[in-house]
Amino acid sequence: MLTRRILLLQARRSTLPQIRCILSVAVLKRVNAMVTKHDDIMQRLSEGEAATSLGKELSALAPVARLYENLASLDEQDVSMKELLEDAISIKDKDMEDECQGELQIIEESRSRIEKRVIDAILPKDEDDVEAAILEIRAGTGGDEAGLFAGEILDAYSKSAKGRGWKVEVLHETKTDIGGIKEASLSISGGGGSHGYNNDEDDGAADVMAGLGPYGFFKFESGVHRVQRVPVNDVRIHTSACSVAVLPSPSDSRSDELLPMSELRIETMRASGAGGQHVNTTDSAVRITHIPTGITASIQDERSQHKNKAKALKLIGARVMDKQREADARERGDARNSLMGGGDRSERIRTYNYPQDRVTDHRCKISEHGIVRLLGGGSGDGLVITFAPIMRGMSRDELLKQLEDER
Repeated sequence: MLTRRILLLQARRSTLPQIRCILSVAVLKRVNAMVTKHDDIMQRLSEGEAATSLGKELSALAPVARLYENLASLDEQDVSMKELLEDAISIKDKDMEDECQGELQIIEESRSRIEKRVIDAILPKDEDDVEAAILEIRAGTGGDEAGLFAGEILDAYSKSAKGRGWKVEVLHETKTDIGGIKEASLSISGGGGSHGYNNDEDDGAADVMAGLGPYGFFKFESGVHRVQRVPVNDVRIHTSACSVAVLPSPSDSRSDELLPMSELRIETMRASGAGGQHVNTTDSAVRITHIPTGITASIQDERSQHKNKAKALKLIGARVMDKQREADARERGDARNSLMGGGDRSERIRTYNYPQDRVTDHRCKISEHGIVRLLGGGSGDGLVITFAPIMRGMSRDELLKQLEDER
């Protein structure tokens, strides 16, 4: 199979087929560069170069090369079918003419689908989209009402994650006296794939949410969530808020590389607050400090010091990784479009208006009715799945615009 593909690629090495499509000049330029690079690697493989050093790059380029070949094949079909159509018109064969017109329509629809997939394939991927996630939720302005709302958001995220078959672990949770939360950290793991690329050459555009891990699924939830409703102990509408931070959680091997033990200071102490007799008698609480950055994580929820340490390591790993991502983005000069925002805690992203039973996302300017349904729904109709595809579409459009601007 590999030999046959190498021969096919060698046959076209002198020049790439000129495909007829609506892709922009900038996109075609990038496609041509990626396909040429793919062909060069295949040529080097045919000459005996070790595949181990080229495999990762080849796998990243292969989808683009395959889709490019599909477009070239469609062009050949288009030319042949138009010639057949001309013959049908010349001999006045109405049935053949109608059949040719139908085939040309199918070819155009296939071309349109593949062109969208080409764009998705050439745009930069967030490699962390398939990673596990840490969700940190904190009550903001609004007192007890803010704590209750933060608890509802936490429950909504848990239901969405469990609905996708993912594991949800509470790393840390501080509750209020009336059942809300002051702050909480969730670890969500499981699932994930290869950015949703579908190898079936005949299907439509891949689902924008397919193949995502927890981080890719939840990452657009970062920011301030504001609620407007009448608290149970009042008659007036109050405005409260909670903040959400979604962090990629590195795998164990990646965490060991990111957080060598020589850079960590681990302290144990007695837990404080409610929790039973062990609070005052056992040094079960753990605080870990990442010395180079000063980032800390403290966990005391478990009776076991070992479990608290494991949770604290997971939490500090996500925080350090997130800080590194921010530094890398600044170094590259990345700037998010104002419509998308920066994804930080201080940015208001969504308002939950109970009197009007409406949730409005301020980034995409879209409102959905049915707050109870959105907060109570699972992975199919809940809060995250309602807005995440829209946000991912906006992100895709921004990346495409950046590509166009670079030309």
